Amino acid sequence: MTMNILVVDDEELARQRIHSLLKDHDDYTICAEAENGAEALMMVERHQPDLILLDISMPVMDGLEVAKHLAGMPNPPAVIFTTAYGEYALEAFSTKATGYLMKPIRQEQLLKSLQQARSLNRAQRTGVDAAEESGAGRKHICARMRGNLELIPIEDVFYFQADQKYVTVRHKKGEVIIEESLKSLETDLSDKFIRIHRNALVAKSRISGLAKTNIGRVKVKIDNIEDQLEVSRRHVAEIRRFVRNR
Repeated sequence: MTMNILVVDDEELARQRIHSLLKDHDDYTICAEAENGAEALMMVERHQPDLILLDISMPVMDGLEVAKHLAGMPNPPAVIFTTAYGEYALEAFSTKATGYLMKPIRQEQLLKSLQQARSLNRAQRTGVDAAEESGAGRKHICARMRGNLELIPIEDVFYFQADQKYVTVRHKKGEVIIEESLKSLETDLSDKFIRIHRNALVAKSRISGLAKTNIGRVKVKIDNIEDQLEVSRRHVAEIRRFVRNR
């Protein structure tokens, strides 16, 4: 069976090299290309590749962050990282990648890595790629809007608010709904967001102060927007301490 491959690299010559290395091998088909991480995620949605040859150092979104977003998909492709910089190896393998190739890529190495990836069936690859991993270095929230992917910079987010299995992301340009859990967001973004309620996380840098309602409830005031979110009794002391000690 032919393996469909997405090639992701910001250098056109690097993408052309992959084409040349695979042109005589009918078992592998390059179904699409992308020149940055954001475009790569859109190509995954559109073409559903079996495997991605993924450069690490790219503009907009690097390959390591792409791999973290892929791990949250229900049926992710296998990932083989490609890079000219050996210092990325340890972090690359922390994402449970199938392989890691140093540039300039040699045909023998490429074919060996592709064969190793082929030996894992889709279910096995899903289990590998979806393994729990650190959210360190995450810079975007990935949301679907009218069938398209929208990437929201973390720095543009005011707060996350949960409602059953969905989470609303309030950001500079409006709001979107994602299916990611509040717990996973809290784990990934604990350095930038603080929990104020069982259903809400607020960006630490966006908290401008506290307010009291006429019935004595405490609310968080947020910079540049009118929204005020209630602080649960359980979290009041922590939030007061945070605001006081900033």
